Amino acid sequence: MNASQTVALTDRNPRVAPDELIAGLVPPPHFENVSFDSYRPDPAQPSQADARDTLRDFVTAKPKQGMLAKLFGGGEKKGATKGVYLDGGYGVGKTHLLASAWHAHDKPATFGTFVEYTSLIGALGFQKAREQLSQMKLVCIDEFELDDPGDTVMMSRLMRELTDAGVKIVATSNTLPGALGQGRFAAQDFLREIQALADQFSVQRIDGDDYRHRGAPTPPEALTSAELDELAANAEGIVARDRFGELLDHLSTVHPSRYGRMLGDVDAVLWDDVETIENEGVALRFVALVDRMYDRGVDIHNSGARLDAVFTDDMLAGGYKKKYLRCLSRLTALAGREEK
Repeated sequence: MNASQTVALTDRNPRVAPDELIAGLVPPPHFENVSFDSYRPDPAQPSQADARDTLRDFVTAKPKQGMLAKLFGGGEKKGATKGVYLDGGYGVGKTHLLASAWHAHDKPATFGTFVEYTSLIGALGFQKAREQLSQMKLVCIDEFELDDPGDTVMMSRLMRELTDAGVKIVATSNTLPGALGQGRFAAQDFLREIQALADQFSVQRIDGDDYRHRGAPTPPEALTSAELDELAANAEGIVARDRFGELLDHLSTVHPSRYGRMLGDVDAVLWDDVETIENEGVALRFVALVDRMYDRGVDIHNSGARLDAVFTDDMLAGGYKKKYLRCLSRLTALAGREEK
């Protein structure tokens, strides 16, 4: 372990060159050594083993080759799978399986969150991003959620063009592809695009309980400021300490696709004066930060409110309910310093 060093995330605003974006689309540290064999399905939930076996078969199947295959749709039967969509609640191992697919498949392949792919398109432009991704044998998309009509149209088109180019696609989400966008924008106005997106996938449902909360239903109680001071003084490795409100303000100046790089080599975060987030845009940026922290196994310690109070009741009942519940699950795991 490194000698103790305290930094502030509010001092960090990393920049990423466009040509680094594709190279950075790999599984995060938390999933760099996972495999289908290391996935442990719940015996009480047979859909978990089914999902693992279906996905393993999908990524190890060899595509048909040749001009006739291209002219006549690859010689595949009508309804053949172009991609696999893992649908299930948070904490059932979807990202583990997604990363396992990336590790098991021939390269080149990419692995990234939905926001990382939309950021790639923003940085390179649609045509260039499509050209780059069309060179991949597999594209893995985690946390696939459509939060606005522009993303719906853009990602629907990209998925169609990638599958037409013979690229295999695996995606995970908490929402069935035909229901993406519901409760967030006027999804009925974009039914054609949403249905075209859904048509790219066969859906594999994964049932089960959140493994992170087996025996740990709530995060620990908040600490005092003096206790945070003591933790900072005695910590090993790199610790980032920030006032919670200032950190939330800072997140608005950093694109969510760069939150992982902002965390860098941080081992733990200390947040002073945690409070309930009242603004939905701020809350969604915080969710993206927690996702990247979870990827890296960053421990959390805080004063102020307990971490399960960061979202309002209206948020937990609204269109982004599943995002917020997943975030609370991950906050609990990180604050409890579980090994999962």
